[in-house]
Amino acid sequence: MRVIDVKEVAEAVAEMAVQTNHFLGDDVKCRIKCRAMEEPWPVAKNVLEKIEENIAIAEEGVLPLCQDTGLACVFLEVGQDVHFTGGLLEDAINEGVRKGYAEGFLRKSVVGDPLRRINTKDNTPAHIHYEIVPGEQVKITFAPKGFGSENMSQIKMLPPSAGEDGVKDFVVRVCEEAGANPCPPVVVGVGIGGTFDKAALMAKKALMLPLDRENGDPYYAEMEKELLERINNLGIGPQGFGGETTALAVKIMTAPTHIAGLPVAVNINCHVSRHAERIL
Repeated sequence: MRVIDVKEVAEAVAEMAVQTNHFLGDDVKCRIKCRAMEEPWPVAKNVLEKIEENIAIAEEGVLPLCQDTGLACVFLEVGQDVHFTGGLLEDAINEGVRKGYAEGFLRKSVVGDPLRRINTKDNTPAHIHYEIVPGEQVKITFAPKGFGSENMSQIKMLPPSAGEDGVKDFVVRVCEEAGANPCPPVVVGVGIGGTFDKAALMAKKALMLPLDRENGDPYYAEMEKELLERINNLGIGPQGFGGETTALAVKIMTAPTHIAGLPVAVNINCHVSRHAERIL
C-alpha cells in the first residue's frame, strides 16, 4: 500500500493549470507547423502562421494561449494500492485549480449554477473523472476546455443499421455545422459505442491522445484518415477563412455497446488543444 498526501495532488493540478494554458504540446505545434507549410491557400497559410506566432508569444512571455482558459477537466487513474491522506481528494483537486488559476492570472469562467449564472470567481469546481487501475501510482491528466469548441460538440444515438457510413456522415456533419465557431483548425474527438454518457466521455478522452500516434486498430486508423480528409475537404479552413486545413486530427475511441444501439459522440477542440499529464 502506497500513501500519498492529497497536497501532492493539489500542487500537481496547480502546476498543470498554468502549464496547459501557457504551453502547447509538441505534437500539436508540429501538426500546425506542417499544415502551415502544406497549405496552398495564401490566406489560410497566413492564419496558420499567425497561430504559430501566437503560440511563440505565449511561451516567451508566459501568457495564456487563449483568453478562454477553460473549464478544468481532470482525469485520474488511481492505482488500487494507493491510499490518500490529508483530506478529501476532490477538495485537493479543486484547491489546485483555485491556486493555479489565481497564480497564473487565468480567467475564471465557471458559474455555480447553469441558470442563475453566478461566477464562482476561482474557476472551481473542476469536472473530475476517476478510474481505478492496478498498481500504486496516480496518473493525473489536466485538460482546460474552452467552450467555443465545447458548444459545437454533439451526441447522437444512431440505430445499428446506420453502420459505419452513418457514423462517418454524422461526424462530418457536426464539423460542417460547427463552421468557424470552434476556432479551426480543430481536433476532433469521437466516441463510438458504450452508452449515452460513455460515448461522450470517450470523445473527450480522445482529444488527449497524441496527434502523432496512429490508432492501434487498423480499421479505426483508416477511418480517422478518411474522416480527416473529408473534414478538410469542407473548405472551412483556419478561423473560417477557407483552405484545406479545417482539422488537425481526428481521434476515435470505442467501447462495447448494446445490440440495439450505436451511440456516437463528437467532442471538438480548437487548435489550442490543451492537456498535460503527471504521474505521482
